[in-house]
Amino acid sequence: MNTPLPAVHTPPASATQYAHLPPANARNPLHMSPAGALSHLDALEEETIFLLREVAASFERPALLFSGGKDSLVLLACAEKAFGRGRIPFPLLMIDTGHNFPEVTAFRDQRAAELQANLIVRSVEDSMARGTVRLSRPDESRNAHQSVTLLEAIEEFRFDALIGGARRDEEKARAKERLFSHRDSFGQWQPRQQRPELWTLCNTRLQPGEHFRVFPISNWTELDVWQYIAREQLALPSLYYAHPREVVERRGLLVPVTPLTPPREGEQVQTLNVRFRTLGDITCTCPVESDAATAHDIVRETLSSDTSERGATRMDDQTSDASMEKRKLEGYF
Repeated sequence: MNTPLPAVHTPPASATQYAHLPPANARNPLHMSPAGALSHLDALEEETIFLLREVAASFERPALLFSGGKDSLVLLACAEKAFGRGRIPFPLLMIDTGHNFPEVTAFRDQRAAELQANLIVRSVEDSMARGTVRLSRPDESRNAHQSVTLLEAIEEFRFDALIGGARRDEEKARAKERLFSHRDSFGQWQPRQQRPELWTLCNTRLQPGEHFRVFPISNWTELDVWQYIAREQLALPSLYYAHPREVVERRGLLVPVTPLTPPREGEQVQTLNVRFRTLGDITCTCPVESDAATAHDIVRETLSSDTSERGATRMDDQTSDASMEKRKLEGYF
């Protein structure tokens, strides 16, 4: 005869028991603390700092991919909090296409100098000179060829982990990424080799020649990034804010008029107030019409947006539905 188990009394949860967790409505962007800070940002920042310290403790030769854009600047701000100014234990790595906005590269150099960080720059043009990158035509975008130069830099410095600012909300190929994304000896992403991530446990074991891509702000959204920039008062390249610029409309996008992207026959050049939601290669990055002059203005603008930043601004992502997936397999991010 089975003896019935005694009833288990579960005491009600006390207010302090879950005090370390963000409130249930913390994801509501309108829920503000008295100090004006968003409570859920503390949880995201804490996770990012934990992952940065985990990388520093688990790998011998990590590096942080640093473009001078908003996501890598948020990562750098968290790294400064994690390790202290002038004490970031890994170098910053930039893959330069030679077609980057000069405002961004100048800001990149300035920020690296302020943090006394070791900045390594490798150029797609150097890969072209070696013959490892060949363009099909002179005006071809170099953006997709960054993966070749990146893999060459990994081999040159024997990096075993690269920290990137990719986020899951950006694009569907990035939505299924792990926080610690395994890459094989060819630098490629293989779905069967990805490791399960349970709680805060990550399997960081590697075979010779392999490496990890780590995405500490993977769980952030574009709105989170801008709320954090507003809260921390982070300096950014001026192109992120509204400014007058000559553009032409092409395939539903506003293409900036530059020596690399001149207007085509029949296109009408117009001057509009625009800003860039994301900054990459000039040949494939488009602005959006905007009057947002501050980070708080952009937060309000982002709340009403129904298009992802890459979907609204990147010509290279619109070549096919699988364009980013293909580049990920090639080692792009």
